[in-house]
Amino acid sequence: MALMHCIDTSTVELITLMLQNMSYNPFGLDLLLSSLFGCLLGYIYSPHLDSPPPRWVHFAHGLLLFLYQTFDAVDGKQARRTNSSSPLGELFDHGCDALACALEALAFGSTAMCGRNTFWFWVISAVPFYCATWEHYFTNTLILPAVNGPTEGLMLIYTAHFFTAIVGAEWWVQDFGKSIPLLSWVPFINGVTTYGAVLLFMVLFAVIPTVSFNVQNVYEVVQSRKGSMLNALAMLVPFGVLLGVILLWDCMSPSNLIVNYPHMVVMGTGLAFGFLVGRMILSHLCDEPKGLKTSMSMSLFYLPLAIANTLTARLNDGTPLVDEKWVLLGFCTYTAALYLHFATSVIHEITAALGIYCFRITKKEA
Repeated sequence: MALMHCIDTSTVELITLMLQNMSYNPFGLDLLLSSLFGCLLGYIYSPHLDSPPPRWVHFAHGLLLFLYQTFDAVDGKQARRTNSSSPLGELFDHGCDALACALEALAFGSTAMCGRNTFWFWVISAVPFYCATWEHYFTNTLILPAVNGPTEGLMLIYTAHFFTAIVGAEWWVQDFGKSIPLLSWVPFINGVTTYGAVLLFMVLFAVIPTVSFNVQNVYEVVQSRKGSMLNALAMLVPFGVLLGVILLWDCMSPSNLIVNYPHMVVMGTGLAFGFLVGRMILSHLCDEPKGLKTSMSMSLFYLPLAIANTLTARLNDGTPLVDEKWVLLGFCTYTAALYLHFATSVIHEITAALGIYCFRITKKEA
């Protein structure tokens, strides 16, 4: 949805005052392209994310992620130093970060040879990201826990890339008790692959506490404003439906989608996720009424066609009407077009309305 179509005149005037002399900081885009390059390396050497790439690829992944974290931490200071900080900068920065969740999940999936479980590594990065954005929407503040994903989480991931460059990707697929003998006594996980144990630990000690923290903060704000918690929770529905339908598609698919096409599944879903995050941030920027935004459902429009095509396999001896590889490619194309249309329309309308430029700081008049 375009910006000017969703806000009234008073809100336009408010945003105009906030965005005077605004520019985008290009750091986020540059590092997003670097992450895309790293993802491409992983695809070339491990198309199904289950074979070990050369060790220099792990080092490249770690270096690119280190640079991403570094510039993601300084771009806000740079924007404030140049007096170009703005809510639109938040939209742009978090939009790049949302897409980077998918790219980094694929990079780690290549490093740890996670195969189909790469999708779950994307889920455990996307869920806290979405809930943090949701919390910010209701509380107007973004308070990260003492141990959080953008700092300690990314540090652990790029350290894992560098570590893998030394020991090799095979370290991640052996039993956890063999990889870390000192913890071989821990029940239930001794026979689990190392990356599987890491996934379990991240869910238990990172995702669940963080999401609980987000829900508690939103609940307190909604109660203090005499609002409806159901309306607040409704904004989580599109993301939940997206995950549920993707998993249903994979479960029903005769082609075993996530195993055979992990890059397309994660990227297609990641682009839809980026649209949902961007739409929520835009709603916050426009000070829209709290609650579910119907335009968020646009990220889901393609999926009923994919499910219907999969169901035709049950009527045609296991062969769907259209090869699922092409249906999945269509999903990626649709979500990419949706996200690009959203991003370019918002940027175009704001720059046209305020007479400013992309990627350039407007000089102040003397």
